[in-house]
Amino acid sequence: MRGVIFDGERPRVVDDLAVRAPGPGEVGVRVRAAGLCHSDLSVIDGTIPFPVPVVLGHEGAGVVEAVGAGVSHVAPGDHVALSTLANCGACGECDRGRPTMCRRAMGRPQRPFSRGGEALYNFAASSAFAERTLVKAVQAVPVPRDIPFTSAALIGCAVVTGVGAVLNRARVGLGESVVVIGTGGVGLNVIQGARIAGARRIIAIDANPAKEAVARRFGATDFIDASRVADPVEAVHALLPSGADHAFECVGHVRLIRQAIDLLDRHGQAVLLGVPPADAEASFRVSTMYLDKSILGCRYGSSRPQRDIALYAELYRQRRLLLDELVTRTYPIEDFAKAADDARNGRVARGVLTF
Repeated sequence: MRGVIFDGERPRVVDDLAVRAPGPGEVGVRVRAAGLCHSDLSVIDGTIPFPVPVVLGHEGAGVVEAVGAGVSHVAPGDHVALSTLANCGACGECDRGRPTMCRRAMGRPQRPFSRGGEALYNFAASSAFAERTLVKAVQAVPVPRDIPFTSAALIGCAVVTGVGAVLNRARVGLGESVVVIGTGGVGLNVIQGARIAGARRIIAIDANPAKEAVARRFGATDFIDASRVADPVEAVHALLPSGADHAFECVGHVRLIRQAIDLLDRHGQAVLLGVPPADAEASFRVSTMYLDKSILGCRYGSSRPQRDIALYAELYRQRRLLLDELVTRTYPIEDFAKAADDARNGRVARGVLTF
């Protein structure tokens, strides 16, 4: 079967991958569409260290082909979106309703794939850039059949991360103000999450002025072109003299993390969603934090995927959540190099690979 692998030097599209059959508590999925997220590119450029060789991809949707013993919530033929969270469901964190903190779901990649007799790792427990993949049962979340696969694929990462950061982690309140730094796939979902939460002012910041139209479509009330202002923090304060209630950094740059902190109002929250290099360090003035400000990390939207993915699918059907509009362009899997280049250069909100 076809798929995209990374061997530590360069990504390649191959056609001789194999994946094992599902065992107990596992689900085999035929992938129909997979979003290209910057996290996949971060593995390639080394920002996210990961063992190789690995089958890339982690934002996918498809059709269940087979289930292992003990799996009852999905059956062959069901349409599913894939969660990257392979939580155990039995530890203290899972029991508290915090599956993103499950220690058994972090840093334990498996090797269900093979190629020419060599075992390959799965990325983010899902490896959606393959015609078929294998996931834990908890990662296969049923979605209605009327949601296009290209849209359903995005729920499992960009939507869960962005909307979840607003609703689950920051808990943005009705009438509050939100600033979103970076309007890629995650940033746009932060914007629409803030709109759904009832924020009164949603300010998007991006260095690419071409992104203004889509940011406003998703719910931004204001747009700051970072390439044309001397200081984005001052630009925010011109719109919000007291500062913002919430700021979301969606790029992964320490300079922008500092900006997110500096533009906050009293009791404001800076939520970090972008992924800088693993050894990156950020600085801020400690004295600015004593007015009850907070810096919040956020893993995977602090989500509970079986609940949240179903919720976002229903919000889409109610036309309250935009999914189709996230898909700028689709690419056959063979055009992975073009899709990656478009993503790196900000030409797409989300590019989606199809099989």
